Amino acid sequence: MTAPPLATRRRQDRVPFVRAVTYAALILAVVVTLIPFAWMFLGAFKTDGELIRRPITWWPDQPTMENFVTWFTRLDFGQFFLNSSIVAVATVLGNLMFCSMVGYALAKIDFAGKRVLFTLVLITLMIPGVVTFIPLFVVVSKLGMISTYPALILPFLASPLGVFLMRQFMLGIPDALLEAARIDGAGELRIFLRVVMPLCGPALATLAILTFLGSWNNFLWPLVAAQSEDMYTLPVALSLYSVGQNATNYGVLLAGSVLVITPILLFFVALQRYFIQGIATVGVK
Repeated sequence: MTAPPLATRRRQDRVPFVRAVTYAALILAVVVTLIPFAWMFLGAFKTDGELIRRPITWWPDQPTMENFVTWFTRLDFGQFFLNSSIVAVATVLGNLMFCSMVGYALAKIDFAGKRVLFTLVLITLMIPGVVTFIPLFVVVSKLGMISTYPALILPFLASPLGVFLMRQFMLGIPDALLEAARIDGAGELRIFLRVVMPLCGPALATLAILTFLGSWNNFLWPLVAAQSEDMYTLPVALSLYSVGQNATNYGVLLAGSVLVITPILLFFVALQRYFIQGIATVGVK
């Protein structure tokens, strides 16, 4: 039995080293990413005096729940959470429905101006959302919807990113399935609901996660459109009520941050498998 060539042996010896370096770099990246979250979580159980003390301490000397109690007693956390939940859920459902419909039309239906419409969608992706704030506020104000749920929901019921995502995924659905359904007498709406949508689970989960994250974390538009306290969402309440008369209440701020990101983490963990499948599938189109 002959020995492998020298170059082959060197490559084989290099593989464990490269793998070890890769794992070390990944572990370091994970640790660096988790450090701010660990500081936020532990800081939520500290007093303001301990948070501003130097040198800093990681573990609370005297853990306290006072910061969380403040949110649930002195501040109307239940109303803020309800507002964020209503806006996020309605926005997610609207995007799942409307973006899927437009994506299906752009992917599987031939009509005049199809390429032009898709080009407009791509152009819209490159326009910053802040650019539309002033005209959007004027429209909402003229319609008398300031400080209402429609003002927080309607502008975001469909997104160009969602249309692009669903269109790219639906391009991978075989046309033979749709033709077979048409031969059996199914209309386009029935094909969309009974054939296409059941096959779009990963893409729908991906769109749901991205939309939920964007809606739940949205700060600028709710700050402008919600001009009454009873319509504040969690990010707006977090920014307004964590600042006292003379200084920032860091403990309340960190506790509120924990309360804000917890639903996001739970939602992502529940759908992460479909999210990864959807991103991977769209990426190879």
